Amino acid sequence: MTFAHRVQAVAAALPALVLSAHSMAATFVYVSNAEDGDIGVYALQADGSLKDAGRVPAGKPVMPLVASPDRKYLYAAVRSKPFTVHTFAIDAKTGALKPVATGTLAESFPYVSTDKTGKYLFGASYGAHLVSVNPIGADGKVGEPLQVIPTGRNAHSIVIDNTNKYVYVPHLGTDQVFQFVFDEKNGRLTSNTPPLIQLKQNTGPRHLRISADNRFMYLLNELTATVTTLSIDPKTGVLTEVGSASALPPDSKLVPGMPRGAVGAPGGPPPRDLSNDIWASDLHLTPNGRFLYVAERTSNSLGAFSVDGASGKLTYLGSTPTEAQPRGFAIDPAGKYLVASGEKSQTLSVYAIDTATGALKLLNKVPTGKGSNWVEIVAIN
Repeated sequence: MTFAHRVQAVAAALPALVLSAHSMAATFVYVSNAEDGDIGVYALQADGSLKDAGRVPAGKPVMPLVASPDRKYLYAAVRSKPFTVHTFAIDAKTGALKPVATGTLAESFPYVSTDKTGKYLFGASYGAHLVSVNPIGADGKVGEPLQVIPTGRNAHSIVIDNTNKYVYVPHLGTDQVFQFVFDEKNGRLTSNTPPLIQLKQNTGPRHLRISADNRFMYLLNELTATVTTLSIDPKTGVLTEVGSASALPPDSKLVPGMPRGAVGAPGGPPPRDLSNDIWASDLHLTPNGRFLYVAERTSNSLGAFSVDGASGKLTYLGSTPTEAQPRGFAIDPAGKYLVASGEKSQTLSVYAIDTATGALKLLNKVPTGKGSNWVEIVAIN
């Protein structure tokens, strides 16, 4: 075969190769339906539509989800006694979930995550004011807790940094972020020095995201809907506050909120009308780090920021209506789509993300279960 013929043959084969590579990539969306006690499974299509692939039982109320770093397993925590975590194997072709095992958790956890190796599961308990570490086997099975650590009031999430050395735990009740050092050899947490950073009173630190370059943490405050930027010391993991920005429109009439009871906690009615309180829930960065979004439950909205990667500064861009009482949302790994759920809604909203401006465009809505809260998106190549 001449050189010209070889070039022609390669050129002819390229479309098939591209099609083959495209068909191998698959993106799946998993949604916890707390009131139904199951997990909705969807396949995210190239045009942003969601193909319903059914539901898998987990338990009531199933809430936080996290995928293993290798995307082979999905872990789902159930917030009723006995407190458990369910391991599901993810079918790489269809996204279907196959039950693998059920493990024991130390408490009711509104948030679970893994370390970067996928060998340990972290949990933060809002109602019991503690964090824990469970081992994860190579088969995805979660073992008994290795470590349970009492912390400050209302631990709301737990996230490890990109170096797998430092763990951070926001506490809504004390306006603090606890700082831990993690030993991936034995799975143990020890307090960093200092052990915590104190933030502005009555802000309610809740969830956090860490920039891809590990320089900044973006911390969502539930009671004020502000996002605090903190720098991360690369040598020590210690946090330093840089600035703060509001995720609400300047003309918002909402007022600062107050801490609320844990799921299943006893007690009477709230001490005052909460219907106009700020009640922020979740935040996510686009994969390229250019935009950050925040869900606020009272206004049923998604606030958007542009992100200055050099300084960590946030600039408010605007607000987009979303599902009723949005507890959770997620951005696909390609950074093209955002999927949002609402605890008081029985649909999911899918938005296209404008990569130039960060603007959200509603593409479609699909049915979901009752009490939809956590959204986890998994891409498999």
